[in-house]
Amino acid sequence: MDLRDLYQDIILDHGQRPRNFRAQPQASHFARGHNPLCGDKVTVYVTMAGERIKDVSFDGRGCAISQASASLMTEILKGKTLAEAEALFKGFHGKVTGGETPATPTALEDDMERLEPLTGVKSYPARVKCATLAWHAFEAALKSGATGATVKTE
Repeated sequence: MDLRDLYQDIILDHGQRPRNFRAQPQASHFARGHNPLCGDKVTVYVTMAGERIKDVSFDGRGCAISQASASLMTEILKGKTLAEAEALFKGFHGKVTGGETPATPTALEDDMERLEPLTGVKSYPARVKCATLAWHAFEAALKSGATGATVKTE
């Protein structure tokens, strides 16, 4: 099995059996994301404990890439500080867009490596929005708080 097959298996596994796929009625922050080009919809729920992410989950529907990205994101961000979450988002965004990828703090290298299966979307610009939708919703949730927000990727 080559690396590409392994990455595809990881995406399919998370796409078919997403982790942390649930609403959080008492979330301190949430936001909805929508990609009208492909129909992906996601709501990201975040519960904060000070500057640390106590819980993060999502629900919605979409392609395997958007579901896998949301699933991996929730696994990785749970327990992180806001600064760590921001560093992971910037690093991930740079890798999937083919843009600038800031240096990842050593403590987060394993987490960035877990996101590697999604970086192949940079070869398919329309799929980049699928991979980043949940991340943009997460970012919007932190900014909007309990009032919620809606982001569209187009």
